[in-house]
Amino acid sequence: MHMPKPKIIIAKLGLDGHDRGAKVIARALAEAGFEVVYTGIRQTPSQVVETAIQEDAKLIGISILSGSHLELVGELMRIMKEKGVSIPVLVGGIIPPEDKEALLKMGIAGVYGPGTSLKEIIDIVKKLVGVS
Repeated sequence: MHMPKPKIIIAKLGLDGHDRGAKVIARALAEAGFEVVYTGIRQTPSQVVETAIQEDAKLIGISILSGSHLELVGELMRIMKEKGVSIPVLVGGIIPPEDKEALLKMGIAGVYGPGTSLKEIIDIVKKLVGVS
């Protein structure tokens, strides 16, 4: 019997229209054996949570470059808690070092900026969703 591939949501929150990095991550995760749902640009936190619920996702990856990461990720985490969704959330993009700690305090599983290797991201995702 073949195990279903863990499903990962990759989303762009807010008004940020730059999605090249998110697409690169989505492709790398798909090639590593995950089922990836890329939600596209300009998603709201509630849309992302709804997608995660509908898809029975095992992890959410948020790409954000707009500078509104604290507000948007805070809202995402609040909605997840409200709806009883407890899966890891990773944040990638341009995040000032002083904001990384605030995101981790919100319950984010990790914050990754430019220069993080695809191998490192794949290894982190595998560890978080329990795939060897």
